[in-house]
Amino acid sequence: MSKNIIFDDKYYTDAPGDVDAAFERAVEISADFLPSPEELAKASVKKTVTIRLDSSNLDFFKRVAAKNGTQYQTMINNLLSEYVRQHRSAV
Repeated sequence: MSKNIIFDDKYYTDAPGDVDAAFERAVEISADFLPSPEELAKASVKKTVTIRLDSSNLDFFKRVAAKNGTQYQTMINNLLSEYVRQHRSAV
């Protein structure tokens, strides 16, 4: 059952009955789990590895690391650490 509402000389009706079903199917969007570049500029104990990265990604980390007075490798490691922390229980 819908009812008409007059607002600014226009007629509006209540939402259709399938709105409740749409809300039940809705997916919650969570906040971005990734830390800011500044938060990635923290140091910790490291192990040397070789990895191939896209040059645009590497350039980004190098720029932000230089701006924050840290090493780009540290930032990449902290990004990976945060990802692992967020997804560890799923594996």
